[in-house]
Amino acid sequence: MSETTATVPTATPAMPKKKVANERPQYGPPRRGHGPMGRGGPMGRAPGEKAINFWPSLKRLLGYLKPERVRLVFVILMGAVGVGLSVYTPKLLGRVTDTIVSGFIGSFAGKIVEGLQQAAAGSPQVAAVVNQICAQSACNLTDPASWTKADLLNPQLAPILQQLSAQAGQGGAQTVTQGMLDMVQSVDFTPGVGIDYHHLAMLIFLAIGFYVTSALLMLVMGWLLVGIIQRTTYTMREQMANKLDTLPLSYFDHQPRGELLSRVTNDIDNISQSLQQTLQQVVQSVLTVLGVLIMMLTVSWLLTIIAVLTIPLSLIAVMQIAKRSQKKFAAMWANTGDVNALVEEAYTGHALVKVFGRHREVEAEMDKKNQAMYEAAFGAQALSGAIMPIMQFVSNLGYVAIAVVGGVRIANGLITVGDVQAFIQYQRMFTQPVNQIASMMNLLQSGVASAERVFEVLDEPEQTADGTAALPVPLAGKVQFADVAFSYDPDKPLITDLSLTAEPGQTIAIVGPTGAGKTTLVNLLMRFYDISAGTITLDDVDTVTVPRSALRQEVGMVLQDTWLFHGTIRENIAYGRPDATEEEIMAAAKATYVDRFVRSLPEGYDTVIDEEGSNVSAGEKQLLTIARAFLADPAILVLDEATSSVDTRTEVLVQRAMGALRQGRTSFVIAHRLSTIRDADTILVMEHGDIVEQGNHQHLLEAKGAYYRLYQSQFQAIEEEAAAQPAPPSPPWAMRRPG
Repeated sequence: MSETTATVPTATPAMPKKKVANERPQYGPPRRGHGPMGRGGPMGRAPGEKAINFWPSLKRLLGYLKPERVRLVFVILMGAVGVGLSVYTPKLLGRVTDTIVSGFIGSFAGKIVEGLQQAAAGSPQVAAVVNQICAQSACNLTDPASWTKADLLNPQLAPILQQLSAQAGQGGAQTVTQGMLDMVQSVDFTPGVGIDYHHLAMLIFLAIGFYVTSALLMLVMGWLLVGIIQRTTYTMREQMANKLDTLPLSYFDHQPRGELLSRVTNDIDNISQSLQQTLQQVVQSVLTVLGVLIMMLTVSWLLTIIAVLTIPLSLIAVMQIAKRSQKKFAAMWANTGDVNALVEEAYTGHALVKVFGRHREVEAEMDKKNQAMYEAAFGAQALSGAIMPIMQFVSNLGYVAIAVVGGVRIANGLITVGDVQAFIQYQRMFTQPVNQIASMMNLLQSGVASAERVFEVLDEPEQTADGTAALPVPLAGKVQFADVAFSYDPDKPLITDLSLTAEPGQTIAIVGPTGAGKTTLVNLLMRFYDISAGTITLDDVDTVTVPRSALRQEVGMVLQDTWLFHGTIRENIAYGRPDATEEEIMAAAKATYVDRFVRSLPEGYDTVIDEEGSNVSAGEKQLLTIARAFLADPAILVLDEATSSVDTRTEVLVQRAMGALRQGRTSFVIAHRLSTIRDADTILVMEHGDIVEQGNHQHLLEAKGAYYRLYQSQFQAIEEEAAAQPAPPSPPWAMRRPG
């Protein structure tokens, strides 16, 4: 007989105050608290409680790219070469334009020389001026190609050209004006020489080659960035998976499953998409802005100043809009998690919602959350959508200013047509990256908002570190609780001072009303939760000093809430012992009466159970979990209402199997049906976290205490009271309407 003692309650040590999770939808089946086995305390964090802290979160997100820094440097170098070729190409195209203009003006200048030849033949004064100019150079009226640009633009010749232009006669000279002479001062031409098509073709093919090379480099750059980003998000998913494995069960108690799934899937996917769509554009845009700025300075510092002045206006607009849209994006993704949580909860309990006719309440709650999500998403997208039109407007203002100032400088001969053409392209290339960065702000903010939601999970405090001690081999199974105190909520003590000892091979039954702390006792043994005070030992080894995995390998559990995964019946039975042989699996199935119903299935043990386990009955699922524990052959067995979902006949058979399974093992049996624990070595009666009675079945009945009252309430009092009471009147809503 095990020695079991209950001591005087003591004050529970204060526990750190936990964060309160966001409110659960009130219409739908509630989850069981405390992870898989009981009620839980407040834990978790409401998604989107505070506005997104953009820059620190962005810095932390970019920190995930550090392992890829070598590849990133290579990507940036490739981008720099590609952008450099792309940026230099407008300069080449400007030279193409200048070549065409130079050839056109050269042909036109040849006609001017021919006009001067005719004028000199008829006017001695014109001939004297022309001869004086040609005496200073090698020009000849009979050969226009011998004239140079300097000869034609000689100030002595300007009055003659203007006089010729005023006369109504034949020849090209009549169209020459002082403005035209000023304009061609910036053009490099040779009178009488037309367009150099060979040079023109070379420039065009060179420009095409630059564009093709730049496009190929950008293609390779994008391909490399895809790998970088996917590896980064892979690392983030891996961290999330590892974090979920190290979080205490108290975190999951009040964290809606749909909300947590949204963080693990939707938010990380959104981070991946945001990085994918923004990182390459940001790298390319920054390099383009720097390259274009350098090229613009080589063309005209005045036009460059005009182009740069538009940037502060754009940045002011973007910053003002981004500041207002950050909170909207944080709220949008928080509301997405709320909607996911409600949908997951309502779908899981769809039948229950229908049975109690609460579908309209669920729909109303869905409408409410959907409306909140719509308002947040609309505000975020509307604000971010205003960035691009504003940027385009400011860009057009700069375009107009450059076109006007550039045209005036061409007219004054201070810049060529090709340079202005190239600068207009540069102005577009300069503002386009800025506009792209501005338009990507909504994607970036959305991604950073998702990143912060992921970081909230990653920053949650983990369960205490595992010890390094080892359990004895073989394990006898002695379990001892000494002065144990625990509470889920520091303001509501549950177990204050509990001591008990279970000797190896004994069966300890734990009974009591709901909320008495029965399941909590097993939770503490498994270290699903850590105690506030006292010690729990297994074969005189403190469980706190033993790795959790080693401790749990020695304990087999069958819970009231069955859990099966997507796989065959054979795989589900062997889950706790993957190396089990076919004979061992069959033996466990036969011992727990699983073989009986599996043989009736068309595919037998190869029958695939779906994720919800809907293709087997509740009782059959319970039998499978019992077979799983049977096969694991643990030193300690925990049965939490293990037969609650089986019929009476099957319960008798399973009880016999459990009797054989408990032989030589320390067993803890939690039960509401007292008929299932009559043969227990020791029965613990718990109320409000304390052991109020202990003993075997017969001893406790003779004591006529708490156990006696529980026993009577199940087997006698209910029937006697029901027989003595008259039938209650039917409620108004149960009355049948007259036919």
